Amino acid sequence: MNTRNTKVMNRFDVTSRLIAKLKHDEAVIGGIGNTNFDLWAAGHRPQNFYMLGSMGLAFPIALGVALAQPGRRVFALEGDGSLLMQLGALSTIAALKPKNLTMIVMDNGVYQITGAQPTPAANVADIVAIAIGSGLANSAWAADEEDFERLVDDAMAATEPSLIAVRIDDKPGVGTTRRDPVQIRERFMHGLGVREPL
Repeated sequence: MNTRNTKVMNRFDVTSRLIAKLKHDEAVIGGIGNTNFDLWAAGHRPQNFYMLGSMGLAFPIALGVALAQPGRRVFALEGDGSLLMQLGALSTIAALKPKNLTMIVMDNGVYQITGAQPTPAANVADIVAIAIGSGLANSAWAADEEDFERLVDDAMAATEPSLIAVRIDDKPGVGTTRRDPVQIRERFMHGLGVREPL
C-alpha cells in the first residue's frame, strides 16, 4: 500500500488502542521522545520500557527481549527517523525470526523532537517496502485506526515477526516520562519477572 492511501492518525490515539489490547503482560519498548511520552500517558505499566537518548535502538532492544523471553509477546514503538538510523536491525530481525515480536513505526516524516526537519520517509523512503526488502514479509501500512487494530490482532496471532507502519500527525507527545534510567530499568526488569523490586 502506498502511504498516500493511508489516513494520517494520531500517535497517542494509536498507542492507546495498542495498550487497550494488552492482556497478558506483553512487553512494550518505547522509542525515544514523543513515542515513549505517549506510551507513558497511554497506560504506564511495569512491562513498558521507556528509552532515553538512544535513537534507533527500540527494535534491537525489543529483539533482545523477544529472544530472552520467547513466551512473551513484545511490541516495539519507533519513529521513522529513529528507524532510518538503524535499518540494519530489520534484516537481523528477519534472519532471527522471533515469532513474538511486533514492530510499530510511527511515521510523521520529520525528526520532530529536534525541530521537524524532514526525514527521508517524507519523500523518498517507504518504510514498509524497506521492511519487506529486508526479509520481513509480514509488514503493512495501517490504512486507518480500525485497520491498525486488525493488524495488531493479526500480529498477536502471528508466528513470525510483524511490522506495522502508521502515518501520524505532528502533534507533540501527550505526557513525559520520568527521566531516571535506573528506575526505568529496574521497573522493567521487575515487570518481566527477572528481578525483585528495589
